Amino acid sequence: MPTHYQSDRRTPQKRFAARIDELADQATADQQSFTEPTDPPAPEQAMTYLREGFGPAVSLYVEARTGGMMVRFPPDEYHTLEGTMNAYLDLYAACYGTDLAGEFVIREAAQLLVDTHNIKDVAQLLTGVPERS
Repeated sequence: MPTHYQSDRRTPQKRFAARIDELADQATADQQSFTEPTDPPAPEQAMTYLREGFGPAVSLYVEARTGGMMVRFPPDEYHTLEGTMNAYLDLYAACYGTDLAGEFVIREAAQLLVDTHNIKDVAQLLTGVPERS
């Protein structure tokens, strides 16, 4: 039987830790391969970073803190997850020609996601990018 059908016997903490590491590794790779758009904005590219990185990071936090689990992250894991979220926000903003160097709190992003149900709105509310007219 393929492994994806088998039950994952790791603790929730270990499953989340593995997912955090995967997201952080992908964020590093995405940062290293990023090329600033020659004619910003590049909203499609920005949405890719939201869908493939920022959204999964925030959603992981929401998942860990809801549904009766209330998983507590060790400081290193928490900072890695929050740093990953901010790395993706920086890439998102760069697609609009904005240098961000964000230091946003993942708990705030999670609350906004619960309230809005829209990852693009969360990114815009946190960063102010793109500016609303």
